[in-house]
Amino acid sequence: MSEVKLSAQPRSEFGKGAARRLRQANQVPAVLYGHGTDPVHVALPGHDTMLALKQSNVLLSIDLAGKSTLALAKDVQRNALKGWIEHVDLLIVRRGEKVTVEVPLTVVGDAAPGTLVTSELNTLSVEAEATHIPQGFEVNVEGLEAGQHVTAGQIELPQGATLVTDADAIVVVVAEPRATVAEEAAEGEGGEAAAEAPAEES
Repeated sequence: MSEVKLSAQPRSEFGKGAARRLRQANQVPAVLYGHGTDPVHVALPGHDTMLALKQSNVLLSIDLAGKSTLALAKDVQRNALKGWIEHVDLLIVRRGEKVTVEVPLTVVGDAAPGTLVTSELNTLSVEAEATHIPQGFEVNVEGLEAGQHVTAGQIELPQGATLVTDADAIVVVVAEPRATVAEEAAEGEGGEAAAEAPAEES
């Protein structure tokens, strides 16, 4: 897993006004914390930070006053209307250290014709080395029939990653479309009604 380097500047002003001035200068307010250290408030370059955080669980190398610190973005606050980044919480990590992260899932393959694939989970919680965090997992539904499903324990993890999510948790379900089920039920009720109807006298 490659590192993305970001140059940070220390900040001493706080509050909404200070944060607004930073964003107007195309910077993002952030805080570095973890490993028993005092929180360090910094400003990150806005455009570079936005590009970096498009990757899930990206490993950041934060350069502050000539010293590099490895960190993961644990909380990213975005503007609800505009989508820009308003604040980032950065968790300090060390090489070889294991961390628990949420890794996104992608469904691949085609289930049996006429079936509906429903995702019950969008991420898996796993423990992995901070410098070897998986970017995503694939859930293969190729050829699965209605009534079958895939559990968290069935998803293949890379070496060094350990599943934290319950292994029996259902990730994807393959089912018949609701319309088909409703139609079959209606047809069944119609057949029963016809069978129960008395025959007309001749």
